[in-house]
Amino acid sequence: PFLPKDHGGMNMPFLEFAAVSEILGASPLGHYTFGCQAPDIGNIELLSMFGNDQQKETYLRPLMAGEIRSCIAMAEPDRPGSNPTWLDTNAVLDEDEYVINGRKWFTSCVDGAAFCIVMAVTNPDEESRHKRASMIIVPTNTPGFEIVRNIPIMGDVGKGFFSHGEVQYTNVRVPKENIIQTPGNGFRLAQERLGPGRIHHCMRWIGICERAFDMMCQRAVDRKVKPGATLSDQPVIRTWISESRAEINASRLLILECAKKIDDEGAPAARTEISLIKFHVANVLMKVLDRAIQTHGALGI
Repeated sequence: PFLPKDHGGMNMPFLEFAAVSEILGASPLGHYTFGCQAPDIGNIELLSMFGNDQQKETYLRPLMAGEIRSCIAMAEPDRPGSNPTWLDTNAVLDEDEYVINGRKWFTSCVDGAAFCIVMAVTNPDEESRHKRASMIIVPTNTPGFEIVRNIPIMGDVGKGFFSHGEVQYTNVRVPKENIIQTPGNGFRLAQERLGPGRIHHCMRWIGICERAFDMMCQRAVDRKVKPGATLSDQPVIRTWISESRAEINASRLLILECAKKIDDEGAPAARTEISLIKFHVANVLMKVLDRAIQTHGALGI
């Protein structure tokens, strides 16, 4: 829905796509059905806006067509994920190739991906820490690209889309043309990609909240606690339902306000709103899901 019409999309602004994303988020398969699942949607936006012609032809077109999958590698085991300007992974230019060495983890969806956009330091001597890293496209079949493991999440290693990989880069060589834009632009590109991505995630979470809310309400009226009484008669259940309704509605408005500001003024101008929805909507999602689980009792687990 968000793609330009000449790429098969509907050219939706963020405000409209936010509403669509909520509807899609109500189903576990919604975003996958329409080709706007993470992390592919962010990489599609990044390459469509900043990729060169060769990158668009080789990687963007098959990605938009759903023929291949992608991932993005930023987080590292020995560096804080909250500080993307401090990275160990480096890419050294050797004639016409970048040679990449380092280790990344929590690279979501790397299992089965055709290529990875890697954040690596190319300009270590640059005075500004925001201009030291670059984004480089790395095909996952490149020698030296090794998926060490899928990191277990609550005991489940996952696979495919539902996985988070740890990847070792050992003398990985890619053409210098695989760099997105110019050396040193990695941090700026990351902000361009991750900012709007918060809208996608948060509105999907609202869709999940709505589905959980409906299930909670249905369970409350169906589950008898004694003859002539149901869970919906219990004050704590009514409190959970009313608080959830208010929190979901408030979160939606915060997201739509942020989406409108991105449409009107651009993502950099909406950085405060983007940061706000990132933590607030995540907390609302956690609370609504927990209440729905508790309302279902043992069945909720």
